[in-house]
Amino acid sequence: MNETKGHALITGASAGIGTAFARELAARKVNLVLTARRLDRLKSLASELETAHSIKVEVIACDLADREAPRHLVAELEKRGIRIGLLINNAGYGVTGYFLSQPWEVQADFIQVLMTAPTELCYRLLPGMREHGYGRIINVASLAGHVPGSAGQTLYSGAKSYLIKLSQALHLEYGHEGVNTCALCPGFTYSEFHDVTGSREMMSKLPKWMWMDAETVVRQGLDAVERGEAVHVNGRVNKTIKSLIKLIPDRLALHLIGRQSRNFRKQKPD
Repeated sequence: MNETKGHALITGASAGIGTAFARELAARKVNLVLTARRLDRLKSLASELETAHSIKVEVIACDLADREAPRHLVAELEKRGIRIGLLINNAGYGVTGYFLSQPWEVQADFIQVLMTAPTELCYRLLPGMREHGYGRIINVASLAGHVPGSAGQTLYSGAKSYLIKLSQALHLEYGHEGVNTCALCPGFTYSEFHDVTGSREMMSKLPKWMWMDAETVVRQGLDAVERGEAVHVNGRVNKTIKSLIKLIPDRLALHLIGRQSRNFRKQKPD
């Protein structure tokens, strides 16, 4: 991807997989737009990448829990004269506890950030991609989207499953016009995600062979969307888990996930 194909917009770029995407794309000489809530971290990252790779990096502070944020974000891009050729919907987090243990406002914000905002950004940026006959969209989903729902993370797997289905549909609708869409489905990935959700101590009990580094996840995702893959599951272990889940009866799969939930999730039912 070069300058003639537009900038790459990365949501949730201030940490974890989002930062890894920024660093990898910068190394590939792609101009960037970084967005997240933490402007100080975005500015620091932008300065680092511009100095190291001689690219252009724009930063836009944005809280995607705000229902108006996607519209305002795209309006700001238009104001700055920036065309997006690669959209990476990466922003996300987990809400711990059983469904009724959190206020509805917390659940509604989660749905907005993980489902509504990425969908709206696809909707608002796709026309420009189609007009230029080129576009790439990566929706960062999860292996969780391929397995039964987990107690203590009520909406998470459902949201990720939605992103997978959305990506498949967009791939079928616009892939022939030069716009590739891919749902990237990592499993356990070293990042700040589990620190934010308060589950780091529990996650540390998992064997190291179940984990991947964010840099590898990102490189695989970028390669997958270029190949035109609608869904990419990262790593042999995660691919095996996905395949096994599909082979065993639903009741058994749900039982297995439930047992793992008790081991590795904070659960505080009302």
